[in-house]
Amino acid sequence: MRRMRRGGMSVIAIALAASAPLAAGVPADAPTPASSRAFEFKYTVRVNEPPKDAARLRLWIPVPTSDAQQAISNLTIKSALRYEMHEEAEYHDHYAYLDFDPRKQPAPIEIEVTFKALRRENRVPVRDAGAPPAAVSRPADLTRSLAPDRLVPLDGLIARLASEQTKGVERPLDKARAIYDYVLSVMRYDKTGEGWGRGDAIYACNIKRGNCTDFHALFIGMMRAASIPARFEIGFPLPRDRKSGEISGYHCWAQFWIDGLGWVPIDASEAWKDPARRDYFFGAHDANRILFTRGRDIRLDPAQRGDPLNYFVYPYAEIDGRPWTGIQSTFSFSDLEPTIADASPPRGAAD
Repeated sequence: MRRMRRGGMSVIAIALAASAPLAAGVPADAPTPASSRAFEFKYTVRVNEPPKDAARLRLWIPVPTSDAQQAISNLTIKSALRYEMHEEAEYHDHYAYLDFDPRKQPAPIEIEVTFKALRRENRVPVRDAGAPPAAVSRPADLTRSLAPDRLVPLDGLIARLASEQTKGVERPLDKARAIYDYVLSVMRYDKTGEGWGRGDAIYACNIKRGNCTDFHALFIGMMRAASIPARFEIGFPLPRDRKSGEISGYHCWAQFWIDGLGWVPIDASEAWKDPARRDYFFGAHDANRILFTRGRDIRLDPAQRGDPLNYFVYPYAEIDGRPWTGIQSTFSFSDLEPTIADASPPRGAAD
């Protein structure tokens, strides 16, 4: 874990080295979206007035980092309060951490996170069967990507569905496509009623509707039950038809591991909403997104007193050891000049 302490109204730049080359290969039947997108992103957190008897308020705010698909630069945190930067150990998610006595701070308190990003399209050649295997090193430990989450069990109904949908299929990649097609055939993108948005795989199986979290909980659960490593990623979408403006909420997607190909991207909910790109989103993520964190059931450091976080894209707060919802957050973006998109990802880290 790396920690960096800074005072109020300070500026930090975070740039993690890209760990692998960008995936290559273009499916012949796919549309051709822009290969990269450069933009500035603003994430504003407003801490409302806490209860009068509150003595300690702790706040965790996720921040993005660079990888092979995105380069983050000029990350700035404006805060009148002292904060620390932390890295969670299991998924290596990064976040700002604040711990203060709210009786000594006038409310409301506003914290602003801004950064510039270059997001690259991620494609893996899943359809080019004649291509030689890529020189992709297998991760040392894929155990977590084969394990259940609290809302994504791997036994019972999930195991039965995975077995039924992959019966007679030998190659892991073909099993993955069978599971992807099944999810798209039974799920409906529908945010009505109650229960959606939690990433509950059993809910998705039974109700057969939900948002991106529910689509990918079912996909990941079935993949892991079929002994194929899969992982959850979450961030924010960038509208394809706008160059700036507010972003109403998060978006999530998934990746699965195939020896010889590496991490293969999929986006089942986007494929459902845009059937013309159904094949494209099996093996690709477009550039219209920004990744903030990976993983489910997240245990922060310093540790929260509440349950592990179901996922981590919005701020999380506790007052005197109890989860507190008296915070609001808004998100906006603005595209940058195309010349910025030609920049290379960073090759070092600036503390």
